Amino acid sequence: MMLKQHQDWLVDFYKRRDWYKYSSFIRLNFLTEEVGELSRAIRAIEIGRDHPGEHETREKRNENLHEELADVMDQVLILCDKYQVDPDSLMAFSEAKLKKRFNEQ
Repeated sequence: MMLKQHQDWLVDFYKRRDWYKYSSFIRLNFLTEEVGELSRAIRAIEIGRDHPGEHETREKRNENLHEELADVMDQVLILCDKYQVDPDSLMAFSEAKLKKRFNEQ
């Protein structure tokens, strides 16, 4: 699935569940929460978690990493839609900024 197709599907999904109504300020809090969950997933992969109730396999940790990266991406895509930012333009913007900053053509 392409990024724009997913974004269109996601916006529709959020609207059908009445989740799209939340302001961008609230949405930013959701993004922050997801980044925290991503941080926990990366920690589990990189240094582990010494928790008696957790016995995850490498496969489960990698699956969780994918889930949390997707959740972060989804929050960014919703913010893009709310501000009419084409998500593909973000990649071009990032590349142009870095090339300019580091004098690369």
